[in-house]
Amino acid sequence: MANNFGMKGYMKGALLLTIAALIVKALSAVYRVPFQNLVGDQGFYIYQQIYPFISFFVVWASGGFAVAISKMLADAESSIHPVERKRIISRTIFYYLTMLSIVFFCLLFFGANFLSEMMGDKQLAPLLRTGSFVTLFMPVLALMKGRFQSQGEMVPVAYAQVFEQFVRVAVILIGATIIMHTNKSLYAAGNAAVFGTVIGEIAGIILLLYYSKKLHIIPRKIENKGSTWPILKEVTVLSLSVSMSSLLLLCFQLIDSFTVFSILLHNGMDHIKAMEMKGIYDRGQPLVQLGITIASSLSLAIVPLVALQSKKKGGRGSTPFIQLTYRASILLGVAASIGLVIVMPYVNQMLFETNALSNVLMIYVLQIVPLSVILTLTAILQGMNKLKIPALILIGAILLKYLGNLYFIPKWDVLGAAVASNIALFLSAGLLMIYLKRLVHSKLATKEFYIKLSIASGSMILVVVMVDQLFQIFFHVATSRVVAIAIGGCLIFIGAFVYLTIVAKTKMLAVKEWFLLPFGRKMARYQLLLNKKK
Repeated sequence: MANNFGMKGYMKGALLLTIAALIVKALSAVYRVPFQNLVGDQGFYIYQQIYPFISFFVVWASGGFAVAISKMLADAESSIHPVERKRIISRTIFYYLTMLSIVFFCLLFFGANFLSEMMGDKQLAPLLRTGSFVTLFMPVLALMKGRFQSQGEMVPVAYAQVFEQFVRVAVILIGATIIMHTNKSLYAAGNAAVFGTVIGEIAGIILLLYYSKKLHIIPRKIENKGSTWPILKEVTVLSLSVSMSSLLLLCFQLIDSFTVFSILLHNGMDHIKAMEMKGIYDRGQPLVQLGITIASSLSLAIVPLVALQSKKKGGRGSTPFIQLTYRASILLGVAASIGLVIVMPYVNQMLFETNALSNVLMIYVLQIVPLSVILTLTAILQGMNKLKIPALILIGAILLKYLGNLYFIPKWDVLGAAVASNIALFLSAGLLMIYLKRLVHSKLATKEFYIKLSIASGSMILVVVMVDQLFQIFFHVATSRVVAIAIGGCLIFIGAFVYLTIVAKTKMLAVKEWFLLPFGRKMARYQLLLNKKK
């Protein structure tokens, strides 16, 4: 085991993984903007139809399984025969993952025609076949990441995550650029983007192999390995619990892939117009991903503290950390969501060239609030080893989203899909809050906190709307992308300044609480400055 695998080494490793995860999530959201600009709304629709298929198993294996493997291997250290136990666990999980990867590969490769027909677009089949190959690399990738993390060696894992995402984004954008300047086939550009994911995963494996040196990928065969069912059960439950909030969002996107375009066609909409409308609707996904990036970092940073404090006897235990995480997620989620709503026409044109369907995207980005809560609360409940109820709640949200799409899309087109997502997410976030409150026997936030939050949000809305009106009165210029960038940028800065100033002035979080949050030191200093305290 690595010598630095003490608490200090663990916290440094956890911080490194948090930063790596932030970079990966930011890249995942940001690259979609130039890609959409290259291929347009039709091309964006093509890629977004396939994206959740290839990402589902990647997130589950590379994220959930890797963490589960690391925990199980670390726990094996306390067994009677740790070396043998680790080999049994590694070998069992490797074969289990191999079986799952073959199942997913066959489903995507041989079922490509069926799945594309279900989505209402047979030309998507080649893209599904290309994406299916990414599943074959997951067993090796998950096992290597899990091995490194179990030994406290976070650097290779962090570097691999960032490297594979950089390679993936580079292949996607370079491939799309070349194709759009040659044969200009949107489906070919989409296929190149899917191929980028495959290449990215291979790049991650190559880097981990470079770091591994003497690490055996496939553990040696062990005699008398005993029952494998407990290992399979534990790794399945752990992997799903770790990745279930991320899988929730992908399940919603899968439902949209199967329902939105096909229902629009069934309603009599023209094929090209339906593609464009779905592509414009999908613009909301990178915006939501950026909005929940901070909430994701909160869940990664706070969960170890919650897990540690939950085991302590006496005192308040993990309750203060749980309350802080909840309040911070609400605080930042509301800021991102409402901020995007009030400047959406400008943001839409600034990033995606037109302000089409801005009203739909305004509804769409409201998801940031419940998703921020869901991400942090499921992570907290995972730290408390409470998995069953959150899983049931999120499964219910997926079912509600599907039924909502079937009901609302025929009535309101893509607006119906956004409404269905919001209903399912707000309801599941509320149920998670109720469940967690019962566990901690304490309020997650005071009435005073919600009043201050309303004041900060209302003030931001009022100031931004007033400044926007002044811009409209004094600057009579035609709407263009340059104007959208200038005005939108100013409004975003003003809104953020007003919101954060009120948050700091009213002390919605204590100074010492800001120091516990990722990148909270500057807010702590600003709060001290505003309140004139040394």
